[in-house]
Amino acid sequence: TTIMAVEFDGGVVIGADSRTTTGSYVANRVTDKLTPVHDRIFCCRSGSAADTQAVADAVAYQLAFHRYPPQSVGQGRRGAGAVGLTPHLSLPYSVELEEPPRVRTAARLFQQTCYRYREELSAGVIVAGWDPRRGGQVGGPPPHSILVFYPI
Repeated sequence: TTIMAVEFDGGVVIGADSRTTTGSYVANRVTDKLTPVHDRIFCCRSGSAADTQAVADAVAYQLAFHRYPPQSVGQGRRGAGAVGLTPHLSLPYSVELEEPPRVRTAARLFQQTCYRYREELSAGVIVAGWDPRRGGQVGGPPPHSILVFYPI
């Protein structure tokens, strides 16, 4: 697998090859290894497809809990009192910060999940995205390690 992310003044560029292999056998020639976890945050996945997709889904799920605009918390989409879960890519702001989640937050969630399940996972991830505080960022957890951001 080849995955990459490059930070520039206005954001980031991410890319990946599209082949999935099982040993020397090419199992799928058109795999998407770039996964959105938020509107402006993506991960580049390498390793076991099932493991990396599960981790990306878990991070997107955790970020989704912080996606309600402040005025709709507790009311949801189904009327007063109901908390309706909506797709994680549809709402722009965090409840706690009243701003979109930070790239560093998503990267930290990846790092914690990968470290917690380090004995069971075969996952390499690069987290890249843009947030209002720090602009474009590229980082990620090296396998079984700390969180690292790569400045340009």
